[in-house]
Amino acid sequence: MTTSNTLQKLRKYLEGRTGKAIMDYNMIEDGDTVLVCVSGGKDSYTLLAMLMALQQRAPVKFRLIAMNLDQKQPGFPADILPRYFESIGIEYRIVEADTYSVVKEKIPEGKTTCSLCSRLRRGIIYRTAKELGANKIALGHHRDDMVHTLFLNLLFGGKLKAMPPKLVTDDKAHVVIRPLAYCAEADIVKFARGMEFPIIPCNLCGSQDNLQRQKIREMMQEWDKRYPGRTESVFTAMQNVVPSHLADADLFDFRSLTLDTPVDEGDIAFDTPEMPISGMIPISQTA
Repeated sequence: MTTSNTLQKLRKYLEGRTGKAIMDYNMIEDGDTVLVCVSGGKDSYTLLAMLMALQQRAPVKFRLIAMNLDQKQPGFPADILPRYFESIGIEYRIVEADTYSVVKEKIPEGKTTCSLCSRLRRGIIYRTAKELGANKIALGHHRDDMVHTLFLNLLFGGKLKAMPPKLVTDDKAHVVIRPLAYCAEADIVKFARGMEFPIIPCNLCGSQDNLQRQKIREMMQEWDKRYPGRTESVFTAMQNVVPSHLADADLFDFRSLTLDTPVDEGDIAFDTPEMPISGMIPISQTA
């Protein structure tokens, strides 16, 4: 494991970004028990490392329990995560459930498996959190995931919707948090490489080249190459929503809008920043 100054600086930066997200959205409070979902990928390893570091100096006391769902994928190295958890001294729970067979049985060959797989995982995670008395569930989604989800819903789902940094489950039993909401994927990749985490690839869906999310990822990567900072700018926009300048009549009362309606001067804008049309990469070019 490398301990270079560069890695230490990156660790401190990521810890700072994670801590800020936790504070901004009040993700963790005194007395919380947080179930940290660890898949064996770079994001969840980084999430666990950040939360363990912040736990040591946080002004509130909270408990961490790492959880891995062994989905019985062929060739899954079941010994890696228990050994890793024990090496870092974290309380953990390994849950075994053959969701792999269910997904393979239900989803036709060539079709994407993520939707069903995600639903099955979610149910097992919620049940495990209840069994362990965890009131918070931490997921490893980062800033890029949230931006990509926005475009997925925008371009394929007809909704202006993304991943929230914090949400309450449908049954009102748990709060789901995404502490890496302010962290860029590129920084997580560098950190995971430097820490030499024992990465476990997802053989169930990781090789599916036709995923819509992959197309969005490629679009954003190309966009960021041509115009650096686009992903960061989009994420900032997600934090600065102006309902009166969209078109959802449920969010803003357009029908009652008259000349006498009070107007926020800060919302009036006749000029918009120029963005060359060529900066938008058509989805069809990334397929």
